[in-house]
Amino acid sequence: MVCILITIVAYLIMMVTIGLVCSKKNNNVGDFYLGGRKLGPLVTAMSAEASDMSSWLLMGLPGVAYLSGVADAGWTAIGLAIGTYLNWLIVAKRLRVYSHTCRNSITIPDFFSNRYRDDKHILMGIAAFIILIFFVPYTASGFAACGKLFQSLFGIDYHVVMVLSAVVIIIYTSIGGFLAASTTDLIQSIVMTVALLLLVGFGISTAGGLDAVVENAKSLSGYLSLTKLHDAATGSSTNYSFLSIVSTMAWGLGYFGMPHILLRFMAIEDTRKIKTSRRIASIWVVISMGVAILIGVIGNTLSAHGNIAQLEGSSQAETVVIKIATLMSENGIVAALFAGLIFAGILACTMSTSDSQLLAASSSMSENLLRGVFRVNLSAKASMLAARVVLLVIAALSVIIAWNPDSSVFQIVSFAWAGFGATFGPVMLTALFWKRSNKWGALAGLIAGGVMVFVWKFLVRPLGGAWNIYELLPAFLVALAAIVIVSLLTAAPEQEVQDEFEEVKQKMRA
Repeated sequence: MVCILITIVAYLIMMVTIGLVCSKKNNNVGDFYLGGRKLGPLVTAMSAEASDMSSWLLMGLPGVAYLSGVADAGWTAIGLAIGTYLNWLIVAKRLRVYSHTCRNSITIPDFFSNRYRDDKHILMGIAAFIILIFFVPYTASGFAACGKLFQSLFGIDYHVVMVLSAVVIIIYTSIGGFLAASTTDLIQSIVMTVALLLLVGFGISTAGGLDAVVENAKSLSGYLSLTKLHDAATGSSTNYSFLSIVSTMAWGLGYFGMPHILLRFMAIEDTRKIKTSRRIASIWVVISMGVAILIGVIGNTLSAHGNIAQLEGSSQAETVVIKIATLMSENGIVAALFAGLIFAGILACTMSTSDSQLLAASSSMSENLLRGVFRVNLSAKASMLAARVVLLVIAALSVIIAWNPDSSVFQIVSFAWAGFGATFGPVMLTALFWKRSNKWGALAGLIAGGVMVFVWKFLVRPLGGAWNIYELLPAFLVALAAIVIVSLLTAAPEQEVQDEFEEVKQKMRA
């Protein structure tokens, strides 16, 4: 355990050091929130995907595969892989060009407000409010993952280590801002990759080889099928319908509305290198999710062989990576150091997302609500201070939500992902590609998408059967319909807005 602790502490010190170094490059709020739009292709690609692959990559996704087999986890991964590629292909360059042309917007609410010349900042206020609603619980899921990690490892009180982990994330993010978050995300993506590969190698070896893993999976009803769901409680399987497949793949729609990913597109330095970033990001996402699912399958085999305890329920199943790494740590000093790297990888998953979410939520409050909506006139120094204070407040709220140690990381992330995908996704796509869309349509889309996520999640989906559809899909479609209908029923956007749209089209062809 000493070796594990040394590795984790060294990793955390490195993250804080990066924050201190990057803080010297923050000359204004634009630098703090968007890094001066100077991200290179590798940092852009890996920071975008690392901030996307939160703690569910090494906890939620393997946990789902461990319990129910490859269907649910597999179709989720396929949907996310497609969504990742399409987001880079059709959104990245256009958003970078449009956000810079459109009054140099530095946040997503900024862009919506400037794109439609919403001088009353109604769009900005509602978009900022949506970010706060969904990012606070999203960030909380990361803090909860850290708490579960250290509690499982060292037996330390969940609440103590959860708060300490949050403090470290807060320190380097509040000091270094966007550049620190992006730089640490690059390092964290490397740590995650190494952790995944170590887990697979050790797990297969301990389980008795790949044949033993496959044999165990085959012995479980529906476990390896993409059209059946394994029921761990009864040992039987149920059909995974076409409707369920479409619903699960709808995870991919969420990418078009994720503020912490879209901000990376806005921060790209050279649009000519986006193709390189797209290739790096897409390949990494496919490999990392595939390996994460494999780890869940390997973990099930280790449980069947008695190497690790049986894990029941989603909350316990999400610790399968921790159990495997703990088993590794019992095989000498070198193995313990490798195990420490795996635990650092879990922290990397969590921190790479939490820091980005904290920044996006902080910018929404300080830049969009205080300065934009309420028109609080702050100096450059006061703006930086306000940004950091707001970041602390949001982190504190996230800690409160994460206080329950039995909360499911996957479920929290699932709901927050649906919230952003259904509200920002349709508005972002129509803002970028439909000249006739107007501010009233965008406003209708934000509200309709947000309301439908809650209605479907808590009122419709519990009905089961054909209604058991991931809330992102119906909410996305309702929001898109609302934008189109309301835009067509109201006046066309001002000529200035239409001219700017054409200007962006010309720049895209250049």
